[in-house]
Amino acid sequence: MTNEKAVAEKLLQINAIKLSPQQPFTWASGWKSPIYCDNRKVLSFPYIRDFIKSEMCSVIFEKFPDADILAGVATAGIAWGAMAADQLKLPYVYVRPKPKEHGLGNQIEGNLEKGLKVVVIEDLISTGKSSLQVCDVLKAAEVEVIGMVSIFTYGFNVADKAFETAGIPYQSLTNYPTLIELAIEKGIISADQQKTLLNWSTDPANWSGN
Repeated sequence: MTNEKAVAEKLLQINAIKLSPQQPFTWASGWKSPIYCDNRKVLSFPYIRDFIKSEMCSVIFEKFPDADILAGVATAGIAWGAMAADQLKLPYVYVRPKPKEHGLGNQIEGNLEKGLKVVVIEDLISTGKSSLQVCDVLKAAEVEVIGMVSIFTYGFNVADKAFETAGIPYQSLTNYPTLIELAIEKGIISADQQKTLLNWSTDPANWSGN
């Protein structure tokens, strides 16, 4: 079993990812979706949490060996970034979606020196918009964002294009096509449902559930 499949299997095992092509979920954006991903659940399962953390550290070590520091995306990426930084013995900061409204008004929490090479830690990449906004905040702090690592990505074309335009490579531990392939193998979904799920991924903004 590949690591991507192993990660996908763990996420399905604890219902961090739910597939419901017949009764779609509604995202905050208003999009209808046959899948819901909540990687926060992983934090409650110590052995799976440890497995995901180790996989994340392996990817960081292999793909971004020049990293000077990790930066977690608030809120879901904070815990994963902290755990990975601890295992890799790297400094760590996290980035808020907007500056704090009191105190020092920080948007980046922690000690971040100019010129460092940063790897951003996310739990999930959908369109990539919010993730890349964090990268912009870090760039404004005069550091070099050399990449991003997430647990899961839907693999949308819009995200791939956005990261390519930004010049930031990203790597996810597992992805939507791997998940669907595994769900078919395990009999979680039928061939007809597979078709529905794959149709959604090609045009999620306009998908209606048919």
